[in-house]
Amino acid sequence: MGESDRYQEYKTEKQRFTLGQPGNALVWLFVLNTVFFLVLLLIQTGVAADTHSKTLFYSRVLNWFQLPGDLNALAQRPWTPVTYMFSDIGLLRIISNMLWLWAFGNVLQAFTGNRNLIPVYIYGGLFGAAFFVLVSNLSGRNAGVEDTSWLMGATPAVMAVAAAATILSPGYRFFSHIGGGIPLWAVMIVFAAIDLGSLAGFPAAYPFSHIGGALAGVLFMLLLRRKTDAGAWMIRMYETISNLFNPAGREKKNNMREKVFYNTGNRKPYNKTSNITQQRVDEILDKINQRGYDSLTKDEKEILRRASEE
Repeated sequence: MGESDRYQEYKTEKQRFTLGQPGNALVWLFVLNTVFFLVLLLIQTGVAADTHSKTLFYSRVLNWFQLPGDLNALAQRPWTPVTYMFSDIGLLRIISNMLWLWAFGNVLQAFTGNRNLIPVYIYGGLFGAAFFVLVSNLSGRNAGVEDTSWLMGATPAVMAVAAAATILSPGYRFFSHIGGGIPLWAVMIVFAAIDLGSLAGFPAAYPFSHIGGALAGVLFMLLLRRKTDAGAWMIRMYETISNLFNPAGREKKNNMREKVFYNTGNRKPYNKTSNITQQRVDEILDKINQRGYDSLTKDEKEILRRASEE
């Protein structure tokens, strides 16, 4: 069996059912947010039909998913810094958040690969939660569990994705074939203005939670530029858990790697060496900033993809 045949067999073994493109983190974020929304909407409808009360759902159900500003309430619900970023019951708001996530998430995922999008999203949600709780308590607005402010929705996490994408490639252009397109930095300004403008009159903790999310995205990209992957531990944790539930898959993967890359008989093993220089990557990113991603050739897009995986 030749090397090309073994590689083709390896590719065939790897194929499995996926939602969209294999490893598409953006699709999975859409799925998680949509599933949470539909489940909460179903529960809300059931509670309202059973009790004839629209408020009981908020106090008895939703408060176990929302993030409380009060520290005592947070101690009773320590999981809410994670669940709140997937919990929303407003149809227009979740549609808006998913549209912004699609716009900025596509850019971030195209340039950095699938492995960074979800960590940026989660860090944005966690930073937003921390800012919300901190400002809520510093402002003295909380007067116990029953009177505390509550935060829910994906906006701080989406803000992190937007900020990270803008730091990465501010000159990237949407609709580049129409009048030169719209630069990413301008879309970011519009997003921030609409978002913060919609919070006018709200307690300070709410806009600060969104600012905290944006700060998380900026810090993540600055660390990544310094070759520090702040999301690596999340990837390792996911792979560990995945292998626990699918040990056979891990063994098969290792066996195929041995068969494809190391079972070379008397031939000298192949050693992977990178021929992609940082200068070449920078030249491609400069081209994107000036003319948009659609201006890249097929080879340039492939170079970016390979660079993101190294």
